[in-house]
Amino acid sequence: MAAFLRAAGVLAASLLLSACLVTPGRFESTLDIRADRSFSFTYKGEILASDVGKGLGSAPGDAGDDPIDGATPKDQQSSLRTALQPKEQGKVEERFDAPDDKGGNDKNDEQQMQAIATALMREKGFRSARYMGNHRFEIDYAVSGRLTHAFLFPFNSDAQIVLPFVAVELRGEDRVRMKAPGYSNGYDKSQNPMGSSSGDDAAKALDGTFTLTTNAEIVSQNQEDGARNVPQGKQIVWKVTPLTSEAPAATLRFKP
Repeated sequence: MAAFLRAAGVLAASLLLSACLVTPGRFESTLDIRADRSFSFTYKGEILASDVGKGLGSAPGDAGDDPIDGATPKDQQSSLRTALQPKEQGKVEERFDAPDDKGGNDKNDEQQMQAIATALMREKGFRSARYMGNHRFEIDYAVSGRLTHAFLFPFNSDAQIVLPFVAVELRGEDRVRMKAPGYSNGYDKSQNPMGSSSGDDAAKALDGTFTLTTNAEIVSQNQEDGARNVPQGKQIVWKVTPLTSEAPAATLRFKP
């Protein structure tokens, strides 16, 4: 689990340095929760990074002469958040966004995206992480563990990631609540640092399925077709499209 959180943190922190919105594209995702609290999660498909062309900072691991580039990761993120304040916005764009005569922005963008893919591949759980161009990653990820604490994908507290794809929270002693805000277009676009147009474009790219399988008791869920019986217990399948406005959600009760 620790390796997963570090890997997700690399993705979140790296993409924040690009001041971009991270969202799913075409994907298949599964979550299996057993009554004994064991679980497994998979994500296979696209992750899209919007507005990377207006990015800030350098590729992960590169330190330059600039105070932001040379800062520690935590201080770097604080500097970037300060840089995004309205009174400094013009200076940030002038400083980092001015294209050079040789297409330097495109080259830096490509290097940054490749560096993110390389960083992800170093982490356990990422069976593959490839940058496909046009701010699109192909991800094959799988993790298993026990629900002794909350689970988020992706996650990084310092980076203040805009949109978690999936969140699993423990509720009291015997319940767990799952919600997948990333698998819908109903998130709060006001939280998008690059404005609502990025969120609109991201919503149009949604195309996937999210499957929850469990042998725990299903207390509530919001898929209108309900759960179906499978050998592993009960299964709920959400089809995610640009018209999906309500995030998949369910509450389960563990056995005593």
